[in-house]
Amino acid sequence: MRQLGLDEVTFLPAGAPWQKANRLVTPPRYRWAMTELAIDGVDYFSADDREIHRDGPTYTIDTLEELGEERVVLILGADAAAGLQTWHRWTEVLDRARVAVVPRLGTDRGRAEAAADCVWLDMPELDISGSDLRHRLATGGSARFLVRESVWAYITDEGLYVDS
Repeated sequence: MRQLGLDEVTFLPAGAPWQKANRLVTPPRYRWAMTELAIDGVDYFSADDREIHRDGPTYTIDTLEELGEERVVLILGADAAAGLQTWHRWTEVLDRARVAVVPRLGTDRGRAEAAADCVWLDMPELDISGSDLRHRLATGGSARFLVRESVWAYITDEGLYVDS
């Protein structure tokens, strides 16, 4: 937020991510609840549930079009940024949004930069991903200290990821 000169960062969990159509994806209501818990108490974080309620596959370009003419900053992990050219109507996404990239361990910076003109955020590369968290839990491990305590409590209360 500070590096980009933003007043607020809005989190938009995908409803039905089209690039994960052939994989088991956590139902949107759980992802929405965890998003709200994760940002709770951070004044400059907000959440937008428009994609959770959209029918059919969710595409970033549809959300950007709903937001209107305002140019936004799309903050992506380096792995997602590297795959931008595979996105639905990706050139239009780049016309409507400035891309900021969060470094991710194991992702080639050159691949992300080849996909889009982007701003790299100066922050530590954390070796944490949703896939890793789900795998840890599915194999009997813990993610307790890798997510906020409220998110951890929600995951355990709902029994998420234990049978993934």
